[in-house]
Amino acid sequence: MYTIGQLAKRYSLSRSTLIYYDSKGLLIPSGRSGTNYRTYSDSDAEKLERIILFRNAGMPLSTIADIIDQDTDEVESALETRLISINQEIQVLRGQQKVIIDIIKNQGAIENTRIVTKEKWVSMLKAAGLDEDGMKHWHIEFEKTSPEAHQDFLESIGIADAEIAAIRDWSKGAM
Repeated sequence: MYTIGQLAKRYSLSRSTLIYYDSKGLLIPSGRSGTNYRTYSDSDAEKLERIILFRNAGMPLSTIADIIDQDTDEVESALETRLISINQEIQVLRGQQKVIIDIIKNQGAIENTRIVTKEKWVSMLKAAGLDEDGMKHWHIEFEKTSPEAHQDFLESIGIADAEIAAIRDWSKGAM
């Protein structure tokens, strides 16, 4: 059995976090000591590890409470929902990033970001030895193996929606 302090220290959490989890019914201690302190079992510690894992995935405590004791299918469904949400958040952030770059129009600022523009990407592919046919084949394979990721990638390098649609259309047609 672990005391609240021992469990908190083991997982680098505050005691108040564990008390909060208890108040929300998320991690109820298995017992109480003779002096009425919370005590936690190895099973409680394993449950806390899962809570921490889900929190690190960005899941809200309300969702964790719903799935923490559920079977694999429900957990996978909740994680898939979170993944969709993350993808949407990334898309919004990419849009904000593009707006900021358009506003500042400072080449130094662009070079100091993690942004790869269409121009940079084409330049890298050419430097790697791909000609026009090689680049088209690259798009065809990307579309064939991972169409959603292909869409995300094209958006991430700042290609306009109409051009993305055209690239994906001819990529699909070539398959």
